[in-house]
Amino acid sequence: MGKLVVLKFGEGSFEQGFAVTLQIGEEHERAATEITGKLPSFPEMPLYYSHWQSSYRQIGNRYRLHADKMQVTNVSMIQDCENTSHILRARFNTWLRAEEFRPLREKWLERLSSEEEVRVILQTENSQLQLLPWHLWELLERYPKAEIALSSPSYDRIHKLRPKNPLVNILAIVGNSQGIDTEADQALLQQCGNAEVCFLVEPQRKELTEHLWGKNWDILFFAGHSSSNKNGESGRIYLNKTDSLTIGELKYALKKAIENGLQLAIFNSCDGLGLARELADLQIPQIIVMREPVPDQVAKEFLKYFLQGFAGGESLYQAVRQARERLQGLEDRFPCATWLPMICQNPAQIPPTWDELRSTTKPKDTSNVVLSTKRRLATTLLSSLAITGLVFGVRCVGWLESVEIPAFDQMMRSRPAEPLDSRLLVIAIDDDDLAIQRQNNESLIGASISEKSLNKVLAKLNKYQPRAIGLDIYRDFPAKQPDLITRLQKTQNLVGVCKGSDK
Repeated sequence: MGKLVVLKFGEGSFEQGFAVTLQIGEEHERAATEITGKLPSFPEMPLYYSHWQSSYRQIGNRYRLHADKMQVTNVSMIQDCENTSHILRARFNTWLRAEEFRPLREKWLERLSSEEEVRVILQTENSQLQLLPWHLWELLERYPKAEIALSSPSYDRIHKLRPKNPLVNILAIVGNSQGIDTEADQALLQQCGNAEVCFLVEPQRKELTEHLWGKNWDILFFAGHSSSNKNGESGRIYLNKTDSLTIGELKYALKKAIENGLQLAIFNSCDGLGLARELADLQIPQIIVMREPVPDQVAKEFLKYFLQGFAGGESLYQAVRQARERLQGLEDRFPCATWLPMICQNPAQIPPTWDELRSTTKPKDTSNVVLSTKRRLATTLLSSLAITGLVFGVRCVGWLESVEIPAFDQMMRSRPAEPLDSRLLVIAIDDDDLAIQRQNNESLIGASISEKSLNKVLAKLNKYQPRAIGLDIYRDFPAKQPDLITRLQKTQNLVGVCKGSDK
């Protein structure tokens, strides 16, 4: 099971900064960790993005032109786009390394393993925040199985049960195809296993609406021209050479399709963030769009790699990440191609796998399964009781003692060395101490310490109220000095060595 990470941006702006809440938890469960922080003001950030966007669009401002029909792009424009992308990436990560944001970074590193699959959802209403290249966040790039998606802070779960189809039902809309090789898109969709694809080529509005109402679709696909308005709040798709539609003009048909189980919308077309924002208002579970105008070759390659991964068993997020990263091989001709694909997510919905979009299983008789399970539980319980009773019986008669004691002794010897304990005080008697006692004409106990010195030591130690005093001096005779006798009798926490049997 993977992890779900949610980054919630509160009210704010690049001039004032943003309050941020980080939530981390297991998939299918409520977040187990939550921490708040802040990103400081950075008024220049939208300007850096605008510079990159301008240089990217100046390369040719072409919408999915076929590679064979493309003219040679000005090399200086490509270099300018690459330079502005490096600057944007550097400034973006500098902002995310701010001291106010550090507690969230540390909590992320503490709670998440680089081996886990991680879905990251960024919730914000700020369109400029959504535009930033979050996939280039240095922290996110440490996790090879993590992918980020955008979300609105307002969302609802679709509670209606989704019907299971024996095949993945795909409604593929091929819009205005002027200058676009949509036949490649159609061929890629037809190659998908366990899928049934219905193509609407340059449809009329009524035809599209009737198809959205008429069947339980799993995936809605669009290839053709599309655009978003300047503020990114809405978008438009071009159905044919004369007609275009906003998402609002398809609102009721799309709501019906979502109620009937539509799980994923893919807009393999240009400038799709405006489309995504409107679709999110309809509570569609998952959307894949392109953030900027997309060259035709890039769009085809992304669709090919995505369908290979998703239909091949990868999760939706992993299929998008792998397909997006494989576009790097085109960036010598199409700079920043890996920046274009984006996921927009309804946080209340869990992305299905390709196999979960379809079902060919029939209801099974579960009575035999239940009976078999009860029998296995009874057998396991009786076996556990018998083994427990046998072990207790053998231990009671002492048959295991010869094995247990050496094993316990070996375990104690294998413990790692422990550091010195500040609560313990060790007083040693060395040769200099013995010489001083002899100079004072004190009578030594064997070759150790005199009774007078022993009495002084015990008196000083008792002033500190020790919990116990250990006396590691061998004495096989009674004390003679009255002060020492009294001291020994009153010192109840004194422990001396004891000689055991020589046998």
